[in-house]
Amino acid sequence: MESLIGTTTDQAPANPAATDDMLATQPVGYWCGLTHTAVTQHLRDAMAKIDVTQPQYWVLNRVNGGPTAPSREEVVAQLTHLADGPHEIARVVDQLLHREWLRIDDGQRLHLTDAGEAARARLRELATEVRAVVHKNISDEEYVAALKVLRKMVANVEGDGTSGIRSDFAVS
Repeated sequence: MESLIGTTTDQAPANPAATDDMLATQPVGYWCGLTHTAVTQHLRDAMAKIDVTQPQYWVLNRVNGGPTAPSREEVVAQLTHLADGPHEIARVVDQLLHREWLRIDDGQRLHLTDAGEAARARLRELATEVRAVVHKNISDEEYVAALKVLRKMVANVEGDGTSGIRSDFAVS
């Protein structure tokens, strides 16, 4: 296949059956969305088998992951952008308190209990197992190359959102 660097390739409609020689024309948003949905569903299905949710794992990691214990408000503020709604993380904190995987100290800071730490460690093992399935037959070099390309694409469109787009087209 010829190098396409420096050329403009027409955008084709998303086609899940696209052959390798058609991939350069495929919309990255479609494939990123499809990948996100499939991988997230696979992870959430695996977590559901042990009665845990992905947002619960996020909260356990965040409570464990800082130099100081976070407040409920800090955890909510830091994780809400990942959640399915503005109230999900607050609900998850309540679930984990009820489950006694978290506790609140006198200063209103969240801490993992021993049971919470055991759950976090088990979830980390599970996430590693899921990662192995997702990465099957994909070398670290291929994975890094894919992420570098995605990172470049993000950089290409950051800013005013018009980078590389002709401004003489009317948008209605």
